Amino acid sequence: MMYFTRMPPSVTVIIPTYNRAQLLPRAVHSVLSQTWRDFELYVIDDGSTDDTTVLPIFKTPNSRLHYIRYPDNRGVSHARNIGVNQTSSPWIAFLDSDDEWLPQKLEKQMAYSAAHPGIPLNQTRELWIRNGKRVNPPKTHEKSAGDLFAPSLRRCMITPSSAMLKRELFLETGGFNESLLACEDYDLWLKITCRYPVGLVDEFLLKRYGGHGDQLSATIHILDRFRIASILDLLRGDSLTCEQRISAKLRLIELATIVAEGYKKHGNPAEYDYYQKIIRSNS
Repeated sequence: MMYFTRMPPSVTVIIPTYNRAQLLPRAVHSVLSQTWRDFELYVIDDGSTDDTTVLPIFKTPNSRLHYIRYPDNRGVSHARNIGVNQTSSPWIAFLDSDDEWLPQKLEKQMAYSAAHPGIPLNQTRELWIRNGKRVNPPKTHEKSAGDLFAPSLRRCMITPSSAMLKRELFLETGGFNESLLACEDYDLWLKITCRYPVGLVDEFLLKRYGGHGDQLSATIHILDRFRIASILDLLRGDSLTCEQRISAKLRLIELATIVAEGYKKHGNPAEYDYYQKIIRSNS
């Protein structure tokens, strides 16, 4: 008797979500409407307490859609990592539950990856929607390709909802750092861009929504703390070239100076001394 093993789909899409029952269906439907059909979708519910569990999209049978709920809220990094662990697909794509893909996103990215086999991560251009209106992102946030390590030290140059990357690359770099309350994407992209170039599908294939109050940038204090932690972790390893190490230290000192002065201004001498020590040890 012959047994046939089902091959995994070429792409696994992962949507982490927490208390976004009103927004999540839009994101899910934008994935299910993709012209590239060889995919599976995992929605990882990070302990939602709203109506997420009873949404109609999870009651309708669909072999591509898998819904996993964890009872406790452990953060977006844990949710994304759990999603990756569910699959053996060669490619991984992320979508935040408040964002939306255009129908040809996966198709265009898979075509790009086939044409550029040496590039393990690619992204697309994105439309910014703020408070229901389209806005133009600053020039500093324009998507680009190639060696993005230096610009990635200054800001997040890759949007998770836009990125598609090889699963083996994700595992090689350790995935998202679950100890970081924020800037987990900044951390992962630094670990990747110090080793590999980034590809760009030069089309607007993502609608990126902002302006709602539950975004991490609006709820977590002093985000630069997490960027500093990320750079420190990178400097402890051996993946950086001499030039990259110099760039990382200069950015570290710049960020630590800003944070230290903030703590000094608000009368927190212990934190001020901690960041001053980081500055001295890396100068």
